[in-house]
Amino acid sequence: MSKPVVIPYATTLLVRDMCLCLHVQRAARALARRFDDALRPLGLTNGQFSLLMSLNRPEPPGMAAVANLLAMDRTTLTAALKPLERRGLVKVAMDPADRRGRRLKLTAHGMKLLAEASPVWERTHAEVEGLLGEGEPEMLRRGLGALA
Repeated sequence: MSKPVVIPYATTLLVRDMCLCLHVQRAARALARRFDDALRPLGLTNGQFSLLMSLNRPEPPGMAAVANLLAMDRTTLTAALKPLERRGLVKVAMDPADRRGRRLKLTAHGMKLLAEASPVWERTHAEVEGLLGEGEPEMLRRGLGALA
C-alpha cells in the first residue's frame, strides 16, 4: 500500500488567501446574488438581464456575437434563451442573409421589461461601486478585462 500524499495545510491557506480564481469566483457569486435579489421582483436573474441588454442593439445580433459578448458557448446561450422566448421577451428568427444562422430580437414586451429593469440595475450597480474606493471600480474593470 502506498503512502498517501499529504499537502501541507499551509498550502491550503496560501491558496485561500492568494488564489485569484477563488477570489474572482467568490466575488462573482456575491455580485450575482446581489443583482439577482434586486431583479427578482421583475422576474429576472442577473444573467437574463445581461442577455436582454446584450440584445438591445440597432440591428438584431446573431447568436455568435451574443455568445461572444457574454463569454458563453452557443449551446448555453440557446438554453438561456428558451425561458425568455417562452415569456415572449425574445424572438429568435432566421437570419435573412444566412438561412443557417439565427438573429435575436427583443420583443416589445422584452423592451418594456428591460426599461423597467435598467434603473434597478443602475441603483444596484451604484451601490456596488460605492463599496469600492475612489478609482477602484475602473481599476477592477481594467484588471478583469486583462484576464478575460
